[in-house]
Amino acid sequence: MSNILLINKPEGITSYDVIRYLKQNFGVKKIGHAGTLDPAASGLLIILIDDATKRFDEFQKYPKEYIATVEFGKTTDTYDSEGKITFIYDKPFKLNRSELDNVLKNFVGEIEQSPPAFSAVKISGKPAYKLARAGKQFETKPKKVTVYETEILDIRDKQITIRFVVSSGTYIRSLAFDLGKKLGYGAFLSDLVRAKIGPYKLDDAQNLKDLTIKDLN
Repeated sequence: MSNILLINKPEGITSYDVIRYLKQNFGVKKIGHAGTLDPAASGLLIILIDDATKRFDEFQKYPKEYIATVEFGKTTDTYDSEGKITFIYDKPFKLNRSELDNVLKNFVGEIEQSPPAFSAVKISGKPAYKLARAGKQFETKPKKVTVYETEILDIRDKQITIRFVVSSGTYIRSLAFDLGKKLGYGAFLSDLVRAKIGPYKLDDAQNLKDLTIKDLN
């Protein structure tokens, strides 16, 4: 059985849904993934099978590359398009590439980042997203993460597409929110694709529906 599977996770399902699918359809028992993708995100999900599950810590050390689309002028409670709108910037504005480049420089290097309230981080032993859904008031504790690279790929009206290379544990949703806060317009993550994990590329990944038993032998 192949120890490592590269899957192109589609939007709309959780990372664990992929695990469940492989268990149910291929009888895989000892299995895990090397880094969660939010349901609204798509892209590279690395599946570890059998002895490869022991290499989880190794995969956690790899930098991850994302292609993120950030929309300005609004914020949401989840920091992405899935959440409720919490703020609307009601004045005209235009995104300026030079200004964006300068602001993005502030995010490169080791930074302190607060995870979104709607995330899996634990607050007093409970996942933050469960507390947020229940309407509880709390703050997530900032943690140190590293942003290795940022690159603006496209600017269209109130949206920009950015390539981020970051350390494990970095929330791109938080980067989008903080970027909007820095500029003063507010922003949320409207689309996210994970393109690489270390040396592993999305281009080499398979669609879940195209997998056959031969791919696991």
